[in-house]
Amino acid sequence: MPEKIKFTARLIDTHCLIDVRTPLEFEEDHIPGAHNVPLLYNEERAEVGTIYKQLGPNEARRRGLELSCSRFYSMVDQITSLSAGRPIVVYCWRGGLRSLSVVTLVEMCGTPACQLVGGYKAFRNHVIEYFEMSEFHSPLIVMHGMTGTGKTEFINGLDPLKWSTIDLEGVACHRGSAFGALGLEQNFTQKSFESVLWNDFRQLRADRPIVLEGESQRIGKYALPGRLYQKMAESRKVWCHASIETRIKRLAAEYARPEYREEMLNALERIRKKLGGTRYAELKQMLEGWDVEGIARGLIEWYYDRMYYKNRPWTPDLDLDLENFSRAEAELDKYLCTTDPTASLQVEKPIVRES
Repeated sequence: MPEKIKFTARLIDTHCLIDVRTPLEFEEDHIPGAHNVPLLYNEERAEVGTIYKQLGPNEARRRGLELSCSRFYSMVDQITSLSAGRPIVVYCWRGGLRSLSVVTLVEMCGTPACQLVGGYKAFRNHVIEYFEMSEFHSPLIVMHGMTGTGKTEFINGLDPLKWSTIDLEGVACHRGSAFGALGLEQNFTQKSFESVLWNDFRQLRADRPIVLEGESQRIGKYALPGRLYQKMAESRKVWCHASIETRIKRLAAEYARPEYREEMLNALERIRKKLGGTRYAELKQMLEGWDVEGIARGLIEWYYDRMYYKNRPWTPDLDLDLENFSRAEAELDKYLCTTDPTASLQVEKPIVRES
């Protein structure tokens, strides 16, 4: 029998992961870095499943063998090429017949391979448990503030030798506001969002504070997994601010692109009731005349500042001026070192990747 191996995060860095599920299953979600070499294609698996229900497992297996046997050589050749000398781990949905069959084929052709115990489901359970626990190696520093202050740009520009950062909006492909979908598509699943987010977290240095942006429980159509939202609410909070003129310039630079014009009209229509007829008409006229800064000012004064953070039942641990990002980073560093001397920002400590 082929060797069986349990899932750990380290496998992603050390092994070649082969997902033999159908392309549809793979597209829904998969272990980060895995390659899809399907034993059965979408329609074939549906047919085999119907036979299983109607005629039983033996007939289903015979039909599966008939459908896939002509591809055995090409599958083994593809898997060995993808491995590039790395150890091979094959998985299916639950570590059953599909992955066992492919591992057996690969080993029969002279290349060692392992079968993942529990398959994709074991990985999925690992991700769920990780976010249910939401116990991170380093403190979370959560950046809050009104739209246009530049929080995302600031976070992504922090010195990577000093800080760990998570771009929640980047992972979600949504900026987390009424106009947050401009130029972006959320065309993957909730499970896939969680897997990518887990992979980002597990690669962070354990010796550096984790900086991320305050979000609601949903970013576009995706929900923050497990207890992550609660953990962020319990963590250190930084209130970011900038002048309205700076906010206007930053909003205009990010959102006001000609190719976004139609999407901006659609987004404006969605908040029409909240704006009221008069202000909606004014903003629409500005948009049609491409008055970029006028649109940004109107949205800030008439929508964003009225809708977001209306009730803030917490006191920030730090007020941070984001007019100048370099000065803001120095101030954040000073705050952290003052409040937690043990969190000094060292560079050459080992990376912890086992979560």
